[in-house]
Amino acid sequence: MIAKLTGILDYIGADAAIVDVGGVGYLVFASTRTLGQLQPGAAARLLIETHVREDHIHLYGFTDAAERDWFRLLTTVQGVGAKVALAILSAVAANDLTLAIVAQDKAMLARAEGVGPKLAARIVNELRDKVGGMALAATNAAAPAPAANDPGVTGDAVSALVNLGYRRAEAFGAVAAASRRLGGDAKVDALIRAGLQELAQSSEARA
Repeated sequence: MIAKLTGILDYIGADAAIVDVGGVGYLVFASTRTLGQLQPGAAARLLIETHVREDHIHLYGFTDAAERDWFRLLTTVQGVGAKVALAILSAVAANDLTLAIVAQDKAMLARAEGVGPKLAARIVNELRDKVGGMALAATNAAAPAPAANDPGVTGDAVSALVNLGYRRAEAFGAVAAASRRLGGDAKVDALIRAGLQELAQSSEARA
């Protein structure tokens, strides 16, 4: 079982790369995000997930453990094979994927090639209870899931931001951050205002 490869990047294709390790070239399939961080001729270190089948042995590579862990989790969902899992990881960053699952943002998942509305819904339904710890990491401890508030209050605040044109995952993260800042007794209007401030600050930070 191959768990890691360290060598020289020999080739990058549309969906895979070849890593030269001591003169042996390993074909490694990867997301476009991982491939975008690699350079031909440069040193490469990839975490590897090995899939052994009757007719092939495929290696899937990741530059960080978070993406590898998401690959493992995604492929536990019926209908999500390795190719679809990589497509999802190519379309949605690991942290955004965590928020999308928690916020039940099926539209974000449907961005990935090969993921339709039904499969996106299945992914959300099967994984939302498994990503609690990952959600806390994704919000970087500064914006944990707003469990202390009345779920109806936080849900209304998220819905209000979505109606203003924000993506559900963005709205969820903003309301979570606002909830932590304001406390568990915050009202809907206060969460909405604070959520908008969080979104504005995030937009300025990206600019």
